Amino acid sequence: MENAIVLYPFPGRGHLISMVELGKLILKHNPSFNITILIFNKPNTSTNSTAPQYVASSTTQYITAVNSTTPSINFHHLPPISEVPSTPSPIAQAFLIPRLNNLNLHQALKTISQTSKLKAFIIDFFCDAAFEVATNLVIPTYYFFPSGASALSLLLYIPTLHKKVEKSLKDLGDMLLDIPGLPPIRASDMPGSISDRTAEWYEYLLNTAAHMAKSNGIIVNTFDLLETKVVKAISDGLCVQDGPTPPIFCIGPLISSSNQDEDEHECLKWLNSQPSRSVVFLCFGSMGLFSAKQLEEMAVGLENSGQRFLWVVRNPPPNNEEEPNLDELLPKGFLERTKDRGFVVKQWAPQVEVLSHDSVGGFVTHCGWNSVLEAISVGMPMVAWPLYAEQRLNMVFLVDEMKVALGLKEMEDGFVSAEELEKRVRELFESKAGREVRESVLGFRDEAMIAQKEGGSSHVALAKLAQLLEQT
Repeated sequence: MENAIVLYPFPGRGHLISMVELGKLILKHNPSFNITILIFNKPNTSTNSTAPQYVASSTTQYITAVNSTTPSINFHHLPPISEVPSTPSPIAQAFLIPRLNNLNLHQALKTISQTSKLKAFIIDFFCDAAFEVATNLVIPTYYFFPSGASALSLLLYIPTLHKKVEKSLKDLGDMLLDIPGLPPIRASDMPGSISDRTAEWYEYLLNTAAHMAKSNGIIVNTFDLLETKVVKAISDGLCVQDGPTPPIFCIGPLISSSNQDEDEHECLKWLNSQPSRSVVFLCFGSMGLFSAKQLEEMAVGLENSGQRFLWVVRNPPPNNEEEPNLDELLPKGFLERTKDRGFVVKQWAPQVEVLSHDSVGGFVTHCGWNSVLEAISVGMPMVAWPLYAEQRLNMVFLVDEMKVALGLKEMEDGFVSAEELEKRVRELFESKAGREVRESVLGFRDEAMIAQKEGGSSHVALAKLAQLLEQT
C-alpha cells in the first residue's frame, strides 16, 4: 500500500492555493507520498443567498494547472451538501459548512484508507470540525495555518484571554492587551472575529484553539526570521497555558508562481512601457470591497498624488461580482486625465506577476497574509490598508515591528480620505520614511530566499515535517 497524505483546505482562494503549494513542497521532500486534496463543493444556495461563493473560476484554473503539472496530487471533490442553515455571518458559515461536510469527509477518509496507508491528515483551521472525524478514525492530524505566526499566537491564546478578560474585546476600546510574542495590541485592533464573545462564531474559535493545541503539529505559512519573537513564544509554550504545545513548523513563504493565463495580461503589457520602480499597485484581495464613495475618494487621491498607478477596481457590494462600469464609478474625466500615467483593471489582476515586475515600486494592500508574503518575497514596500479578518493585526506588525509598510489613517467610520491616500503614496515614493521601508523589506526578501534554500530555516522545518509524516 502506498503512503498517502490527505490535505483538507478551506476553499477560499488564498487558503486553497497555499495548501496546494504545501502539498507540492511535501512531495519535493518525499516523492513517494501520494497526496489527495479534498475539496468541498459550493453548497446549494437557492434558499440561502448569504453562503459564500467558494471555488471561483480563477481557483478552478489553478486546480486544472496543478492537475496537469503535478500528477502525484489528486483532487477529490466531496459530494455537495443540499443546503446551509441561514446565518448572517460569513465567519460562522466558514466554520459551519465544513461541519456539514463531516459525513462526506468520514466516508472519503475511510475509502482512501482501504487502498493506502493514510499517514497524516492536514486541515485548514477553518475546517476544525474535521478534527473530530480524524480523531475517531485515529488518523494523525496537523493544522495548516495560512496566516502568520502573530495571528496564530493570538488564536492559541484566545482560551486564556477568555478567562483573563471578562468583557468582550469590542467593549475595551483602546485598552492595550498583552499576547505572547506580540507588542502591546489595542483591543480595537483585534480581529472582529474574536471581539464579541456573544457572537455565534466565538465558540468555534475557542474550540479551534483547543483542538489545535491537541493536534500532532501546526504548519505555519511564515519563516522564522520574519516573526522571530512570536515564533519563539509559541514554541516555548507561552500561548497554550493549560497543556503542551504541539510542534510548530514554519515552512513559508508559500507562494504560487504559476501564471494560469496563456496570454500576457493587458496590465503587464502596460507595465512594460513604464519606468523602473515608478508605479504604485493598488489591489485588495478577492474579498476586498469598497463603497462607491470610497472609490471616488481613492481616484481623487491617486490623481492628486501625481504618481503612476495600476489599480484593480471591483464593483461595490452587493453587485461586486458584476463587471464595474468605470465611467459611472469613478469621477467624471478621471480616466481621460490620468490615461498617460494610470491603468485601471476591472475585477482581477495577476498579482504575483505584477509585484515581480520591474516597473512596480509600491503596493497599497489590504494586508491579507498571502499578499504580504508575495510583497516581501520580491522586496516590495507597502502602504497598509486593512479591511477585515486579522488584517489590522497584520498592519500593526508590518508598520511597527517589521517596518515594511506605512500605515493609512482611517476616520472613525473606516473611511480613508483622498488627502490621506495621496500623502501616503507620495511618502512611500518620495520621503526618507519610504526609503527606510524599502530598505527594510529588501532585507526580509533576502531572508526569505535564504530560509527556503537547503539548510535554511523553512527548508529544515519542512524536512523535519516530512520525516515525521514518514515515521507515523
